[in-house]
Amino acid sequence: MIRTIILILVIVLVLSFFGISIQSVVNSPTGQENFGFLFDLIRDGWEVVKEGWEAFTNFLADLFKPIQFGR
Repeated sequence: MIRTIILILVIVLVLSFFGISIQSVVNSPTGQENFGFLFDLIRDGWEVVKEGWEAFTNFLADLFKPIQFGR
């Protein structure tokens, strides 16, 4: 956690050193398109992971369904 915060601070300092404004990058049309693309990519990737996890848990449930514990 602390390592991540320090890394973010260093990145902001490096960007400031080179005169890159984070606010102008985020507010630019190109920045908006890039962030939109990344968010869509992350959302689609999460859906794939979620579907895979659900299929795996359903497989395990079906696998252990015939076993009746406690008898």
